[in-house]
Amino acid sequence: MDQPRITQAMIDAYDEYTHLTLDRRAFMQKLRMLAGSGAAAAAIAPLLAASQAAAEVIPADDDRLTTTDLTYRGAPSDIKAYAAMPKDATKLPAVLVIHENRGLNAHIKDVTRRMALEGFLAVAPDMLSPSGGTPDNEDKAREMIGQITSDIYGSNLLAAVEFLKTHPNSTGNVGAIGFCWGGGQVNRLATLSPDLKAGVAYYGAQAKAEDVPDISAALMLHYAGLDERINAGIDAYKAALEANKKDVQIFIYDGVNHAFNNDTSAARYNKEAADLAWARTVEFLKQKLG
Repeated sequence: MDQPRITQAMIDAYDEYTHLTLDRRAFMQKLRMLAGSGAAAAAIAPLLAASQAAAEVIPADDDRLTTTDLTYRGAPSDIKAYAAMPKDATKLPAVLVIHENRGLNAHIKDVTRRMALEGFLAVAPDMLSPSGGTPDNEDKAREMIGQITSDIYGSNLLAAVEFLKTHPNSTGNVGAIGFCWGGGQVNRLATLSPDLKAGVAYYGAQAKAEDVPDISAALMLHYAGLDERINAGIDAYKAALEANKKDVQIFIYDGVNHAFNNDTSAARYNKEAADLAWARTVEFLKQKLG
């Protein structure tokens, strides 16, 4: 059976649903109009969404790694996290992995293992811990993301940096990488933490221009060429970073969509852009963190 044709308008409708409206009924109605029938819409929707069945690139029991669930002290409660590092490693630079607006799911745990295999102590906090943790239902997770205040997120990410600075397997050099919502959190964390040495934001909302002078970390920013919603903020952010002489690299990948790095989403993933961005990211983090 041929795969249904997915148009840019369908991808844009999905992005609007997952980041702005959270109204699945309205999204499916729009998708039916775009696809021509309810049956076609039902076939296309899973291709736009992330497939947890495709989330495991690096097996959870990969014998090259040591993985563990842990907690660190946050505000107002402890934060649960998933950690991975090369087996038998002692001291490593540390990387905070900040999830998308779906919470700490199987895909982000897999990305954490990928980062560990590059030679880092990688820790992915569940930023929904104050609300009981990431639920199985992704729509519920997206709803919960908006119910926790930005101050609590900031406090808990600052606590994560401090936790990684003093972790027994850390060199004390801490960076961060984040995707979508997590990319925005990387930008914000950079304005809050003088101890963050490097931050990589994939298609993340930009920090406020007035907060840019507070950034100490070197930044690498990856953007999708077709991502009009996020890209609207690039020029002002770039101008503020350059005016304040910050260490920043900005890459825009033409012809690809928001979430191009997420290989669990068949319609939006772009292997060429994802591989290039990942190679740049790893080289950058190794250079900045040692």
